[in-house]
Amino acid sequence: MEHPPLIVHPLQENGRLMTILGEPVGVAKSLVDVEELLRRAGINPDEIALDSPDLIEWRGGGPEVWS
Repeated sequence: MEHPPLIVHPLQENGRLMTILGEPVGVAKSLVDVEELLRRAGINPDEIALDSPDLIEWRGGGPEVWS
């Protein structure tokens, strides 16, 4: 099974690593950070569903897990 293009990895000390198509794009400490990392990558977060399993895989907990 192929992974979705966006992956938010499990929580570490400094936040959750985010990758797009396997490339690291930064570390998010909140959902706001995830949206900002998407913007920096040229993706409008308002145009995608962050809970869509076809687009984003939340490892180690969903978008509510930050601490």
